[in-house]
Amino acid sequence: MAEQNFVDYVKICFRSGKGGAGSTHFFRDRLNPRGGPDGGDGGNGGSIILKGNEQLWTLLHLKYRKHVIASNAEVGSASRKTGADGEDVILEVPLGTVVKDVETGETLIEITEHDQIYVGLKGGRGGRGNVHFKSPTNQSPRYAQPGEDGQEEWKILELKVLADVGLVGFPNAGKSTLLSAVTAAKPKIANYAFTTLKPNLGIVSYRNSRSFVMADIPGIIEDAHLGKGLGIRFLRHIERNAALLFVVPADSDDIKKEYETLVNELKMYNPELLDKPRLLGISKYDLIDEELKEMISTDLPQGVPFIFFSSAIQHNIIQLKDMLWKLIND
Repeated sequence: MAEQNFVDYVKICFRSGKGGAGSTHFFRDRLNPRGGPDGGDGGNGGSIILKGNEQLWTLLHLKYRKHVIASNAEVGSASRKTGADGEDVILEVPLGTVVKDVETGETLIEITEHDQIYVGLKGGRGGRGNVHFKSPTNQSPRYAQPGEDGQEEWKILELKVLADVGLVGFPNAGKSTLLSAVTAAKPKIANYAFTTLKPNLGIVSYRNSRSFVMADIPGIIEDAHLGKGLGIRFLRHIERNAALLFVVPADSDDIKKEYETLVNELKMYNPELLDKPRLLGISKYDLIDEELKEMISTDLPQGVPFIFFSSAIQHNIIQLKDMLWKLIND
């Protein structure tokens, strides 16, 4: 996905429609000049509705919509006719969208299913017409309820990328190269830190026409949970991944230390991330020989499966897919 087209955060003012007022009409015709009340109810104001769409992958279409306004309802009329409701505004959002209240920061909902509906802001109710207020002691009520005012609230929409496998690693660890090697995605690749500035998604083809989704998350650095580097902006995308592939290059000074630093950043951001199944992938295998591989293998973290691979020469790529598939489905 093009970096300039990926938007994962928007702040929007929602304004729902005002409800229509009830009518104070009285029935009149040639044979009945003094009929009773027959004022209809006002319609309900339009609401702001969010709807999940699995075909969307970004909030780009909402980036420049700072205000979303639903229409007001119409007033009631004679013959107990209810006024027309205001038209709802339906905003389609990608799966993984989180809706938050600006004032409190509270998470209101996570939209994770196609066609899932969430009423972001309900329109004002219509007022009742005077026909509802007729009583034995008040046969001709000249009163009807006004419609409720619409509401206005600011909402934050954040996107957490939905993927089966999330790539976690320091900048320039080989994550983007791996993604381009196993999918049709074409992320930017260069020999400097923070080449990837936006999450990239790709579909990995697997055996028997099966597939899974892999996400390349921008590189993490130490103290990212405190906002350093690209900060926590992209750590949230890892929350929506089913499994994590930690990528550490074979030419790293200390593979074990790098891995533990990455794990600690996830723990400091959200301890629940450590409950996800994980795999340690040691990239750039083509830069070392078998002797060095054996030395490295003796000093790797305990309790986590690992694999050496090279995207450049396609070494162990099939085996890596096998391990990831098992990780996802177990």
